[in-house]
Amino acid sequence: MTPGSSSGTSSIRDRVRPATLEELANIPWLRTLTPPERRRAEAAVVVGEAEPGDLVCCIGRAPTYWFGVVEGLLKMSNDNADGTSMTYSGLPPGGWFGEGTALKREPYRYNIQALRRSVVAGLPIDDFHWLLDHSIGFNRFVMNQLNERLGQFIAAREADRLNNPDARVARNLAALFNPVLFPGVGELLRITQQELAYLIGLSRQRVNEALRTLQAQGAIRVEYGGLRVLDLAALREGAVGGKDAA
Repeated sequence: MTPGSSSGTSSIRDRVRPATLEELANIPWLRTLTPPERRRAEAAVVVGEAEPGDLVCCIGRAPTYWFGVVEGLLKMSNDNADGTSMTYSGLPPGGWFGEGTALKREPYRYNIQALRRSVVAGLPIDDFHWLLDHSIGFNRFVMNQLNERLGQFIAAREADRLNNPDARVARNLAALFNPVLFPGVGELLRITQQELAYLIGLSRQRVNEALRTLQAQGAIRVEYGGLRVLDLAALREGAVGGKDAA
């Protein structure tokens, strides 16, 4: 697995191992395959352990795997010329990403970094293309991924323009609870307020205030170690009326 660690320690490649039966059972696209296709894919999938700060994908590197999150939390971001960073998406468990880059076999235009210790699965890119050539079920899965991610990125750009921090937090939470892109999350997202602040680009204190507001409105419930969604539709609308503050 590439590219390695940003901290100068051992790379993710050094921590690669075969996937366990439990890990394979939680990979959503395997269920779309025929038995022969699934046997080939399961034999090809590997997993690696990413430490906080490790780069799973790096701008300018050619893709060698199609990746998915088994455990933990990653973020997809890009560094701007002015030194600022734009976060496109958080990547919680169950999410597979980078299919557009894998399809075109072009260098990454974004970084994928671990926010906490995470387990990342990888399907070698040649096996990814073999499934595209042979599996109708896999093609449908990838098409749904691309379509859903396009909608997610459009919503993310809209959320970035909101002057209402509560609405920004609501919209970003809704994206992390997306059942198509992140089926492993379910109704409870394991995330800290600091991690959420990194993803949204707000202070931890402001995120805490927004979460209290959303909880009071009945959209979420803050639980030990995570957040439970109670009204996903309200989050998608920005809860707080979805209004852009003046």
